[in-house]
Amino acid sequence: MKKIHVGFLLSYDYEKLKMSIPPVYSAADKIFIAEDINKKTWSGNEFEVDDSFYEWLKELDVDNKIEIYRDNFYIPELTAIQNDTRERHLLSLKMGIGNWLIQIDSDEYFIDFGSFVQNIKKYNHYLDNPEKNKVQFACFWLIIYKYTDKGILYVNKPMKSVFATNYPNYKCARRTNERTIYFDNLVLHESIARTEEQLLYKLENWGHSNEVDKNFLEKWKMIDDTNYSQFENFYYVEPERWKKLDYLPTREISEIKKIMVSESKLKISKIFLFSKNFGQWFKFIWKKSNSNFEHYF
Repeated sequence: MKKIHVGFLLSYDYEKLKMSIPPVYSAADKIFIAEDINKKTWSGNEFEVDDSFYEWLKELDVDNKIEIYRDNFYIPELTAIQNDTRERHLLSLKMGIGNWLIQIDSDEYFIDFGSFVQNIKKYNHYLDNPEKNKVQFACFWLIIYKYTDKGILYVNKPMKSVFATNYPNYKCARRTNERTIYFDNLVLHESIARTEEQLLYKLENWGHSNEVDKNFLEKWKMIDDTNYSQFENFYYVEPERWKKLDYLPTREISEIKKIMVSESKLKISKIFLFSKNFGQWFKFIWKKSNSNFEHYF
């Protein structure tokens, strides 16, 4: 118990796992990969996995850490986001309550997973009684919006995202709505940075498939590195959440990671981090106090 267990979801974009698993491999105690037993997406469409991918996994897994967990993750009566949430719940149960339950999507690439693990282990006492001390941990995405011929367009401010919990009572995807503790760890997120064909397939099959803004795709196709500064509001559900884009003159993931570390405007300030964590602490202390007061009377 109290191990670092990392979960991934294997689906139509499984090739991206070749970039998301290696950065976490050495610091993880065990890695679980969830794959639908019928190879269906959350929307019920079928996908295929080339045998070479499983061979790659075997070659990577020199320490015998990786386990593939196959189950029925598509329930026709559920929406795509409900299937998403259900699969993550089942995966975390497989990973084992009493361990740190970290879930990383195939298009998310940690810059320094070892640092994230060091941060999370400071809170190991939350694993002594997880059900009574629910907590979740968030890091910050640098979101790639689109690849251009010579570089990338990215959302110009890091965005918070939850990655881990001690108790998987997920409410939507991997969010539990419990107290959140924020770390300044950065994660590169390819998100919607796909070819048009890949993006269309993702929009049809991911958890947010029925929420996408009707104007999103046409705008995405139109934006490039010559006109991006003339537009704003780029998010696929609530456009204003991604207010502005910026540009980096490289498409290489390794180079993007280096720039992320050195670029001052992408750093999470200590004051901002303190305010977020203090706010969460106060909110849930207040909530707990009110609950105890109501119970007393």
